Amino acid sequence: MKNVNKLILPALVLLVSAGVLGCKKTEVTSDGIEYTYIKEGKDATKEGEYVIYHFEAKNAKDSLFISSYSQPLPAYMQKNSNTPTSSGIDEIFLNLKRGDSIVVNATAQKIFGENGVPPFLKSEENVTITIGVVNVIEEELFQDYYNDMMAAEQEKQAKKAEAQLVTDIELIEKYISENNLDANRTESGLFYVIEKEGNGPEVEQGNSVSVDYTGYVLDGTLFDTSVEANARENGTYQEGRSYAPITISVGVGQVIKGWDEGLQLLKEGSVAKFIIPSPLAYGPSQRSAVIVPNSILVFDVEVTNVEK
Repeated sequence: MKNVNKLILPALVLLVSAGVLGCKKTEVTSDGIEYTYIKEGKDATKEGEYVIYHFEAKNAKDSLFISSYSQPLPAYMQKNSNTPTSSGIDEIFLNLKRGDSIVVNATAQKIFGENGVPPFLKSEENVTITIGVVNVIEEELFQDYYNDMMAAEQEKQAKKAEAQLVTDIELIEKYISENNLDANRTESGLFYVIEKEGNGPEVEQGNSVSVDYTGYVLDGTLFDTSVEANARENGTYQEGRSYAPITISVGVGQVIKGWDEGLQLLKEGSVAKFIIPSPLAYGPSQRSAVIVPNSILVFDVEVTNVEK
């Protein structure tokens, strides 16, 4: 599935129930992959045109293992007859037409081929891929089309983040009250407590800063720390890991927004607590078993060095 890995970009998901298939047209690729048209488009895609499509993939137990619900935009690829194919799944994707809705059924080995079957699948396990073409766009119109989709998605996400921030602030204010914290709030929604004022240079955008930190969620569950004693105390110590301050460039997007903003409120030697609403952290993304979507993060930080 070498070429398909290049073609499949993050996408939304088209859900199709097995009962819809009925007596639809079924075909077989050159290497024996069976696929069925739920609906077949009429006009072949022309050279240079872009195919916009949705997709999902399920294992033999009907469990979704590739889901693009969390992805902002549909998948796309440009029609190019010179694109090499190494498997039947490549053939299917490269010949999508406007209006196509397809269900592919094959073993994991046939679908993933030379790239190797993912460890969570068995080679002979049946995999179902559902594909639905949303649109076919002329080459000269594609960039504007894509930019419009991106702008619409950004507006949608901004509105969600704004609503989530209101919810997060209520939870943070409750947390602050329950823990008797003397916290300040920035315009963006970051809450911070300066527990010790540093005597060194102020942290400014572009500075290289070394920081010791311990991070946890609102219920107190620790998810990461650079301090060995804290890791041992909380049962998260990892043999072989180097526990030491991390060094970052501030204000250039190397870290979450809450850190970029919060560190610029401190000086070398400062000790502080950041309480970061999810839009300034990882938003709706799940980063670990502890950092679930829309997690509010709390960090105890110490700025150990500032280089201008």
